[in-house]
Amino acid sequence: MKALTPPGRAALIASFALAIGMAWSTVRAAEIAVVNGEQWTTSSDAVKKAYLVGVANMVQVERAYSGATPPSDAQSIVPRMARGMQGQTLDSVREGVDRWYAANPTKLKRPVLDIIWFEMAAPGLQKK
Repeated sequence: MKALTPPGRAALIASFALAIGMAWSTVRAAEIAVVNGEQWTTSSDAVKKAYLVGVANMVQVERAYSGATPPSDAQSIVPRMARGMQGQTLDSVREGVDRWYAANPTKLKRPVLDIIWFEMAAPGLQKK
C-alpha cells in the first residue's frame, strides 16, 4: 500500500475530524454501543460482513496514515492485529466468530472485537 503524502494525510485527518464532529453532534449524550454476541448472532451474514469491513477499514486507515513509519506495538494494537490476522478473510473471520458464539451460547455478552483479538489475532501472533 502506498503511503499518503503530508497533504494527503492532512486531507484524510480533516475528513475524519469532520465525520467525527458530525457523528458526535448526534450521539453526544448516547454511549457508543459495543457489538457483542447478542447483536452478532441475530445479524445476517451481510450485516456481519459489513461490520468486519468496518474493522478492516479502521486497520487500513491507521496503516495508511502511519505510512513508512508505523507505530510500535506499544503505541498501537494495529500492527499486531494486522500480523495476527494474516491469511484470514472476511468470511473466515465471520465463520470463526459464528463458531465461537455457537460453542459458547452463555457468553453472548462478550464483545465481537474481544473474540477477534483473543481467539484469532493473538493466537495468530503465536504462530509467527
